Amino acid sequence: MKWYRVWVLVAAVATTAGLRAPLGAAGVESAVLKSLASRLEARIGVLTIEASAPVPFVTSQPDPRSFVVELRDVVPAGVLPAVTPDPRSPIAGVRVDTATGVDGAAVARVNVTLSQPGRPRVRSSRNLIIVEADRADVEMSTGGAISAAGPAAVIRDVKFAHDGPTTSVTLVGTGRLDPLSVRLAPEGRRRLLLEFANVSSAVPHTATPGQGPVSQVRIGLSARSPLITEVALELARPVNHAVQASADGQNLTVRFDDPQAVVAAAPPVPDVPGTTTRPAAVTPAADTILATSDAAAVARLQAAPAAAQQAPTAAVESNAQSKQYTGHPISLDFQGADLRSVLRTFSEISGLNLVIDPSIQGQVDVALRDVPWDQALDIILRANRLGYMVDGTIVRVAPLTVLAEEEGQRRKLRDEQALAGDLRVMSKALSYAKAEDLKALLTATALSQRGSIQTDTRTNTLIINDLAERLERARSLIETLDVPQPQVEIEARIVQTTRAFANALGIQWGISGRATPALGNPLPLGFPNSVNAAGSVGLAADVPNSAARLALGSVNGALNVDIALTALEKTGQGRVLSTPRVSTQNNIEAEITQGIQIPIQTVANNTVTVSFRDAALTLKVTPQITASKTVIMRIQVANESPDFSRQVNGIPPIDTQRAVTQVQVSDGETTVIGGIYVSREQATQDRTPYLYRLPMLGWLFKRNTTEDESRELLIFITPKIARL
Repeated sequence: MKWYRVWVLVAAVATTAGLRAPLGAAGVESAVLKSLASRLEARIGVLTIEASAPVPFVTSQPDPRSFVVELRDVVPAGVLPAVTPDPRSPIAGVRVDTATGVDGAAVARVNVTLSQPGRPRVRSSRNLIIVEADRADVEMSTGGAISAAGPAAVIRDVKFAHDGPTTSVTLVGTGRLDPLSVRLAPEGRRRLLLEFANVSSAVPHTATPGQGPVSQVRIGLSARSPLITEVALELARPVNHAVQASADGQNLTVRFDDPQAVVAAAPPVPDVPGTTTRPAAVTPAADTILATSDAAAVARLQAAPAAAQQAPTAAVESNAQSKQYTGHPISLDFQGADLRSVLRTFSEISGLNLVIDPSIQGQVDVALRDVPWDQALDIILRANRLGYMVDGTIVRVAPLTVLAEEEGQRRKLRDEQALAGDLRVMSKALSYAKAEDLKALLTATALSQRGSIQTDTRTNTLIINDLAERLERARSLIETLDVPQPQVEIEARIVQTTRAFANALGIQWGISGRATPALGNPLPLGFPNSVNAAGSVGLAADVPNSAARLALGSVNGALNVDIALTALEKTGQGRVLSTPRVSTQNNIEAEITQGIQIPIQTVANNTVTVSFRDAALTLKVTPQITASKTVIMRIQVANESPDFSRQVNGIPPIDTQRAVTQVQVSDGETTVIGGIYVSREQATQDRTPYLYRLPMLGWLFKRNTTEDESRELLIFITPKIARL
């Protein structure tokens, strides 16, 4: 909120225009306030302040009709001519006062009286300071004109009341408080905005109710116009609201109905003895700031997140984006300024009781516009590797190395004081944990540098020698760790199924014939004159289990033909179920094995060595029980069996199915961790050369064989947590 701005300009000292001034603070020669001039440019009143050299200055606005320009290290040049502003100018009068700063510097204060409420602008050019004030009838950027006619009201207090689910925020004014608008901000409906024309405020720019749905109340000038005061009610959550004015219009109450009626998250500003609840004006001038209690500023500094996190030593953090700054906005423009003087300026701005470490030296070059003063201080401290610590109502600024060294010395002192006690002995017999396993853990986490720990394996006892405080810490840790571990029963089911089918079909031809004189069909040769011939053609099924035979022949037996039709069909199904089951404690590996061991002989250098190879069903599992009562298991399942049908030198090969995995399963539920499916199909054809090519008859000289085989393996796992 822009209660007031501070413009500070520090430049190289220029030569004075033949004027000689007395020495100021620290022997620095003061500049001279040479002249004041007022003029009217269109509808803008311009006041020109001329000094003999560029000087730092501070501006403030105690009320809507007053404006103050305070120049440091400046003295008036004798009697300045009186300033007579144009009657049409918004600048009604100018008065110059002299004062002395807290550091002994000469201060010239130019008091500007405005004919109507407004917010002057200030700019500088070398040794000239120019104040510009707009007339109220000039159209604003909002597109309309806000009249300053009529008396201006001042918000003099903000009151909070809580009645069950209802929270009330009342604005108390010196005149009528008629809001121009009451609206919810579009961003999430978490801010209620009230705008007032010709109204100023004499309360702090932020107020915290401490409970209810309103987390904070902010009061400041609107960004649309300097003649509009904006009251923002920050809401912790969306709630219904109603606005009601008093009979005389000087009190405006906003009521919030909150069914939850919970305490707001924002904590109240701590009460510090000697602080005031509100200043006497909208924005104090420099002298008013100095009169404000220093304890209030310290309380605000202590309430900042950085100070709260690091109390009592509050070194500045490297990441400033996470902080929340609550100081009023200021503008700074320093070039080659002394660092110690800049820090003293913050003491005047904030009212802090500030102590600067003697080792701090250096210069400051910054240009900041409208930033909270505590953020500006934070940035300057970090830029110069400085930090601060709060001691009551006093803030001490020192280099980070100094603060770190002091904190290290304090920590060392605390450690030495903690180690200065008498040593005591404690023995603790363990029931579930092993003493040797806890020894290293207790030494690293619970014991001091003077502590020692011994174990008795026979009785599973810990013997600890340390300070009384550390013994209590070790006792608490032992009670946490020495607890029974739950057990888990893991059941695995291994299902293996096989299916086989074979089909074969074949035809075999047999033929025989004789030529002999006995049958009347001798050969026409003298030798041989008789012959017996027999043969077969075609293919029969291998080891047929069925056959059909047909024989044809002549009456005298000179020619015989037989046909054999053979067929084979085999079908087989098998199912093997293995169910290994094992129980173990949490995080303890368990193994169960069932099967045979096959001896394997090895001959080397005329030496026979016999080794054994497992061919068994094995289950290895390590369970881990989670807080949600699920079980994480590292599993290794192997099903190995010898195949003596394919042995080599009496040693059979091993048929193996194995699964290695890690799964998470709920208590009592079953999951499939692996599956293997193998399918084999084969078709063969045997045939008689040349004859299988005979058209229409070729199939009589072929044998067809079809084989189909499939195997399937499934592994199921079921964990069950045992209740002890």
